[in-house]
Amino acid sequence: MKAIKPSLAKGTRDFTPVEMEKRNHIYNTLKTIFKKYGYSEIQTPSFENLSTLTGKYGDEGDKLIFKILNSGDYLSKAPEKLLEEKKSTELISSISEKALRYDLTVPFARYVVMHQHEITLPFKRFQIQPVWRADRPQRGRYREFYQCDVDVVGSDSLLNEAEFILIYQEALTKLGLQDFNIKLNNRKILSGIAEVVGKPELIVDMTVAIDKLDKIGLEGVNKELLERGFTEEDLAVLKPIIELSGTNLEKLTALKSVLVDSAVGLQGIAEIETVFDYLQKLGQGSLLEKIVEVDITLARGLNYYTGCIFEVKTNEVQMGSIGGGGRYDDLTGMFGLKDLTGVGVSFGADRIYDVLEELNLFPPSNAERTKVLIINFDKELEGFTLPLLYQLRDAGIAAELYPAAVKLKKQMSYADAKQVPYVLLIGDEEVRSGELSLKNMESGEQEKLGIAALIEKLK
Repeated sequence: MKAIKPSLAKGTRDFTPVEMEKRNHIYNTLKTIFKKYGYSEIQTPSFENLSTLTGKYGDEGDKLIFKILNSGDYLSKAPEKLLEEKKSTELISSISEKALRYDLTVPFARYVVMHQHEITLPFKRFQIQPVWRADRPQRGRYREFYQCDVDVVGSDSLLNEAEFILIYQEALTKLGLQDFNIKLNNRKILSGIAEVVGKPELIVDMTVAIDKLDKIGLEGVNKELLERGFTEEDLAVLKPIIELSGTNLEKLTALKSVLVDSAVGLQGIAEIETVFDYLQKLGQGSLLEKIVEVDITLARGLNYYTGCIFEVKTNEVQMGSIGGGGRYDDLTGMFGLKDLTGVGVSFGADRIYDVLEELNLFPPSNAERTKVLIINFDKELEGFTLPLLYQLRDAGIAAELYPAAVKLKKQMSYADAKQVPYVLLIGDEEVRSGELSLKNMESGEQEKLGIAALIEKLK
């Protein structure tokens, strides 16, 4: 068989032990904070039925879903006409029934509906698992990446939104970030803007375009809006709204004037004001001046957000958003469970990792590495070294016996490569005397110890 050159699929990565230690530092920090706010962990399958995912992320999001081909001769049941016409989009439902999950929110909504008689409302969960998107790989953007989601369903209280701001602030600060913004908008405000412009039916088109402001600029947004059915007159109305500036209070005051004739728009403003009021009552009003920012251009082009929308960005390195989310009042309704409101946010663990790495914010390694390596001089000595190995481990000491009696240099190199702090040299003399030779790999010092003293020293 011809040898295959090993390679990784674009947008995916391997993780070394050192990298896993750093990643677990992020996950463990987040888990601790999530639990402090009353959230419990769940997991869902890596792939879902395609019908579960389709239509939940907008047309652009649907294009990024990784579809899984049906097993066997998947083309045999496909309509010949579609095959001849090469209409791949229309073919999908015939050749693919499942897909890798695009995010954790929609599978969570499906989970809630299927387990509605087992869970207690409001149900607060967090979930840390990989997701997949057929996106173009670039710095900070992968095709396989981990999301850390925290959601609550069954509560319409805006206290939840306020607490998500606190969760973001506490988690990112705990990880060492010092300069970041939590951007906040409300889908109802965007609906109100579409009403004022006179194009309420184009709310999705408007939000998809506005959401790209950071990437393509105002000129690019205007061009896309024109292509999506807006007029030059509409753009003239939108321009001062999109370019809104000032403090959070000044922005909300200006919006009240603009949206005075839109009941839904005013409701969105009132919801943001309520969130701010909760932050004040929680003693965290200073966050409104430091890190929380009302951003009317924040649209997050997902179809299911209905209330507050969040996005988090760091200002310390060039990076896209490192978190985001929002309220989704009718998401479970798509699965047959009506009138169950929910809200949640996500941490972009992979981007956060890149930020911490670039800023050198990971703590010094404290991994539970092997504490002592027993050098293997002779297989006949295993009658002594193997019981000793078990005794060390039973005492809670991470220990290894080199698996083969090879040259000492090779075994010492192994200990060096793994940064093992001690090696234990046991020959016939040590077995007879019971005094074992322990070498400190950093200082080179060597001492003789009995088994009890050895265990005490290594603990």
